[in-house]
Amino acid sequence: MNKSIAIVAGEPNSISSEIIFKTWKLKKKYRFKKFFVIGSFNLLNQQKSKLKYKIRIKKINKNFDLKDLNGPELPVLDIVYKQKKPFEKISSKSSRYIFKCFETALSLYKKNKICGFVNCPVAKETLFKGKEHGVTEFLADKTNEKNNEVMLIYNKNLSVSPITTHIPLSDVSKKINEKLIIKKVSIINSFYKKYFKKKPKIAILGLNPHNYSPKSKSKEEKIILKAVKKLTKLNINVDGPIPADSSFLIYKKFKFNVIVGMYHDQVLTPYKALFNFNAINVTLGLSFIRTSPDHGTAQNIVGKLKANPQSLIESIKFFNFVN
Repeated sequence: MNKSIAIVAGEPNSISSEIIFKTWKLKKKYRFKKFFVIGSFNLLNQQKSKLKYKIRIKKINKNFDLKDLNGPELPVLDIVYKQKKPFEKISSKSSRYIFKCFETALSLYKKNKICGFVNCPVAKETLFKGKEHGVTEFLADKTNEKNNEVMLIYNKNLSVSPITTHIPLSDVSKKINEKLIIKKVSIINSFYKKYFKKKPKIAILGLNPHNYSPKSKSKEEKIILKAVKKLTKLNINVDGPIPADSSFLIYKKFKFNVIVGMYHDQVLTPYKALFNFNAINVTLGLSFIRTSPDHGTAQNIVGKLKANPQSLIESIKFFNFVN
């Protein structure tokens, strides 16, 4: 069955509306699946006027069908949100609205109305205040699939995935274990086999600089190497532990499809330097596909027409490959 994609509008006081408008104007060029926005109809109209975009927006309801998404008007499933100005400072005032947008997307998926969704950027520090997680973990909680979630930052040339995600660096060593590595790498392997019909070559990084620790037995020896050996026995094509400092220099030589790191910035920092906006965030381990642009709310350029829509474009294009 041909289904549409929902775009969750995300943080209302961000670059989200700008990249949505820019993407809508380019929809014919990229031949996207049909999509619509879950967000505030009134606020998007205000922001459209502020940004001087000459596009039309139309309301749709929860009982829409595919023909309702035809035509030149951007379809919006309205989530009421009152705001005095088109753009304000980011604060927790928008949290209830953002969660309502996510809940609507999850409800539509359960009703078989969409094949998955893309969410525009959110401000984790205000939306998930006091919690050590982001959208990846939030969705796993909401769908009763906690501990199955895997963050994959994807580009067709190379993807990366952190074993631990939104936790303080001081807690990383305590969270890493053999079972967690095996589970997450197995999910990545299954994803590539299911959707791309390929057995990926996966590099697993060590935790310590140069894989060395002055302690009698390092994490590399006690945990990571053991996980690599067990994954190999499971017929998963892994290599490691590989020193993190050289991994992004050698990935082409060794034809790695995925680099798995032990913590968030270990893999995301060099990755973003390589791929910039040409990468997306994909949540694996759920019953549906969720993607998002691999960048933040960029409040420093909100309303200035400087936002690059490429990562949102790639997030929508991804559904052409996996559905």
